[in-house]
Amino acid sequence: MFDAAPVVTAQKWGKIFDMTKLSVNINKIALLRNSRGGNFPNVCEMALLCEKYGADGITVHPRPDERHIRYRDVIDLKPLLSTEFNIEGYPSANFMDLVLKVKPHQVTLVPDAPDALTSNAGWDCIKHAAFLTEVLDAFRSKGIRTSLFIETDNKQIEQAAKLGTDRVELYTGPYAERYPKEPATAIKPYIQAAETARKNGLSVNAGHDLNLHNLPLFYRSIPFTEEVSIGHALMVDALLMGLENSIKSYKNCLK
Repeated sequence: MFDAAPVVTAQKWGKIFDMTKLSVNINKIALLRNSRGGNFPNVCEMALLCEKYGADGITVHPRPDERHIRYRDVIDLKPLLSTEFNIEGYPSANFMDLVLKVKPHQVTLVPDAPDALTSNAGWDCIKHAAFLTEVLDAFRSKGIRTSLFIETDNKQIEQAAKLGTDRVELYTGPYAERYPKEPATAIKPYIQAAETARKNGLSVNAGHDLNLHNLPLFYRSIPFTEEVSIGHALMVDALLMGLENSIKSYKNCLK
């Protein structure tokens, strides 16, 4: 199946790329904890286990209702982690205050409404140019790497570069949805979008509904992807194979 898809090889780009980093989103661990109250499972302890088992980074997405990751979790995690810390979220005043206080390695900005179940669309960087420029400047002034959650629209990617973001995170929900029946068609716009990002000086991240089935093709097609952020599928797989084996399996997809 994979052989039918267009693949951008390292040879095409004329270099060997560093391995794409796996950032484990631990929101679902926090959701499990919150379902019973108390502090079991302990979010900080589980994040450290993810690092121990090979995660290159930890991602959290605190939402206004704190239904999974809480703002307090974000503060508690920062001094404990030895890998990259990525905080996702909509740049509300409270979110910005939290990020500027914690100073993670990276902040990924998403255009989610407060009641959104999950991220399901990228930024309109043209419509929200003034707002995003102000937000990006605030984070970059504190040395925090910025990434904009975005769809495979070349004009939006070009505009994101003009706004001054360091990276874009390609929203891979449509890829994951189309992959089972049309992998070659599903990956094509992402290759084009990633190439556009590179041409405009942007690094590329990716995330949403990536799993053990569709991740290998994505990585082989876009080997210069800096980071993939994966939570839901990785945690579901952990129920079947254990957390350590799940993380190692995802890491094996990025070789």
